[in-house]
Parts: sequence; structure tokens; C-alpha cells
Amino acid sequence: MVKQIKSEKVTITIPSELKEQLTSLKEELNISVSFMYKEALEAYLESKEMKRWEIGAVLASKDEKYMKFVEEMSADVGDIYEY
Repeated sequence: MVKQIKSEKVTITIPSELKEQLTSLKEELNISVSFMYKEALEAYLESKEMKRWEIGAVLASKDEKYMKFVEEMSADVGDIYEY
């Protein structure tokens, strides 16, 4: 059974030169412009999410309490403890 993905139409405005480049690439790769937009937006969102994680890591590395906790946890040799 093929899973249906809910989709919505959107309208965007881009420079004519960019549209020409997309059209050329679409024909070369034999894919739809819609597919190219979808892939570009997914890559953009992924890069923004990665940036959020990078900022979070920098902030965490500046948090002395958190870094002490990480140091304590990394010193664990993997023994099993019962509580």
C-alpha cells in the first residue's frame, strides 16, 4: 500500500534568472520544478536545524554546571548500578 503524503500548493516569487536556471536543470535531470523546490526547502530546513544544534552546543559548552555533569558522566566506565 502506497502512503499518501498530504501536500499543499504554494506560490513563490523568484528572480527570472533563477527560474531560467531551474528550468534548465529540470530538463537536464528530467525532474519536476516542484521536486526541486521540495528538495531545496528540505535542505534549507535541515541546515537551519543543524545551526540550532551548533548554537546549542556552544551555549552548553559555556555552562559550567552542564560541563561538570558531562565530565562526570564521561568518567563512567559502564558499570551497572542498582538503585
